[in-house]
Amino acid sequence: MPQPIEELRKERLKKIEKIRALGFDPYLSFFNRQHLISQVRKAKLGTKATIAGRIMAWREHGKITFADLVDQSGEVQVLFQSNKLSKANSQLADLLDVGDFLGVVGKTFKTKAGELTVEAEDLVLLTKSLLPLPAKSGLRDTEERYRKRYLDLILNPEVRDRFGQISQITQSMRNFLIKDGYIEVITPTLQPVYGGTLARPFETHFNALDSDFYLRISNEMYLKRLIVGGYEKVFEFSVDFRNEGIDTSHNPEFLQMETMWAYANYEDNMRFVEQLISSVAHDVLGTTKITYQGKKIDLKPPWKRISMVEAVKKETKLDWTKVKSLKDAQAAAKKLEVNIGGKHIKGQILEEIFAVKVEPKIVQPTLVSNYPRDIMPLAKIVGSDPEYVENFEIFIGGREHGLSYSEGNDPLLLRENFEAQAQLRKKGQLETHQVDEDFLEAMEYGMPPTSGLGIGMERLFMLLTDNPSIREVMFFPALRPR
Repeated sequence: MPQPIEELRKERLKKIEKIRALGFDPYLSFFNRQHLISQVRKAKLGTKATIAGRIMAWREHGKITFADLVDQSGEVQVLFQSNKLSKANSQLADLLDVGDFLGVVGKTFKTKAGELTVEAEDLVLLTKSLLPLPAKSGLRDTEERYRKRYLDLILNPEVRDRFGQISQITQSMRNFLIKDGYIEVITPTLQPVYGGTLARPFETHFNALDSDFYLRISNEMYLKRLIVGGYEKVFEFSVDFRNEGIDTSHNPEFLQMETMWAYANYEDNMRFVEQLISSVAHDVLGTTKITYQGKKIDLKPPWKRISMVEAVKKETKLDWTKVKSLKDAQAAAKKLEVNIGGKHIKGQILEEIFAVKVEPKIVQPTLVSNYPRDIMPLAKIVGSDPEYVENFEIFIGGREHGLSYSEGNDPLLLRENFEAQAQLRKKGQLETHQVDEDFLEAMEYGMPPTSGLGIGMERLFMLLTDNPSIREVMFFPALRPR
């Protein structure tokens, strides 16, 4: 029967006393590592290596001991023979445990079984672990993996590999944008007025200014100020916060990549985003053909384009152009058995019908365009039909991945839209834009024709790593406190 963890911890505390009695510090501040384990594995046999890592396995065979040492780059077997070590090092080796961090100096050779091994000539204890690592099978509970991500990373190399791939996705996107002439910027996380999208914010109090502030729901309004200031192509990887629900594709804190592109419209961004995402996929995965949750998807451009009204009509036979009032919209949703909750904006009802009836069925990359004006107050109006705007959202694998629109730059119309949003808020609609006077003043100095693009990075990570849950692509997702 396994020993209780507390007993094992007490045993390791006693080992620390013995280690100190031998003159060793169990928590060193420095070790001059010369080689990564991956480098040692590629070097010729007989190479003298100075490596460091965590002990992940310990096998004693009489007077010799084998250990598996792991660093971020790989794993290698280490051989300890008491007659090849100093007396002090031999005594130290007897006090080591799985989980300890160890520095090793020695030459490489291959065992009779063909296993590359470093024969230890000198060893240095770097960090003594107090708690024993659970068996890999002991960390099966999904929520426990998220709560103790450090153990998940230690025990599951595939999880480490996934997050390494996620880092590559972000870097590939950054490189693509910079090569295309974009400059990376940083905008405020704490904002006196929130905006840029329709969402509920997190509120906080700024003590030094004695003012209420908000964690940003979007950086859009600040990127537009930079376009007013003379920049023409800007982007930011911003952590945004929305005080809303949690599910497999939503986390209140998430990473968004947003751009602003002067002298461009939403159709330019249609072409751009196809190239951006397909290029990132090819760069990281070596192909634009992927499989997501059993569905084969090809990210190669060109992608399908369809308006929201067309998409809804094609799937449900509902002709939204004949829906003239809020009452008509509510009746249409009821007929289609779509629960609209407390929504009392006509455009929101169309959006909900689309989300329920159409979105889950869009597998191949599709750009769905021309949403109702009343849910996109910052976008340019379609010239031929003032009820709709110049925008699109990206749908792949049954999920939305980002959006773009031609930015509204008429300050008078923007003020009118903001004030209409304020009236909706008075009626109880919480997801509305605040009137941002500073932003409106900036717009009065003039902003050139501009198109913005926003991509939800975690959803892209999910797509390209074939994961069904946002929690699998975030190191530390939001969880209910215990």
